[in-house]
Amino acid sequence: MRIGDLAARTGVSVRSLRYYEEQGLLTATRTTSGQRTYERAAVERVELVQQLFAAGLPSRTIVQLLPCVDAGVATPESLALLRTERDRITAQMADLEAARARLEAVIDITLHPTPEHCPALRDELPAELDAA
Repeated sequence: MRIGDLAARTGVSVRSLRYYEEQGLLTATRTTSGQRTYERAAVERVELVQQLFAAGLPSRTIVQLLPCVDAGVATPESLALLRTERDRITAQMADLEAARARLEAVIDITLHPTPEHCPALRDELPAELDAA
């Protein structure tokens, strides 16, 4: 099948498919006129690559895992790589949770300002407002 057909069947852009090929995630053969053609198995390969990208893995990691997938064997190295990626994502999640907590604190301060956080509230009220 041609690249446009593969894109249509997988919902992945032609540009992304070319990127996959450049990164070694997908292989194509070329016709005598230079057009890319793909085997039927390319649909499953693209879907797998999409799942791995969705799991947060970078292309450099995916390309290291594909030989294990092709062989149907989980090696100690591939498992270590997957665990490293899982740990990286877990650390990112912790960082995001901390950032979210800080943002929640800022929102709370914004909704309920106090003299501690708002310099305008530290100043004495003007005399005309104080008398009212």
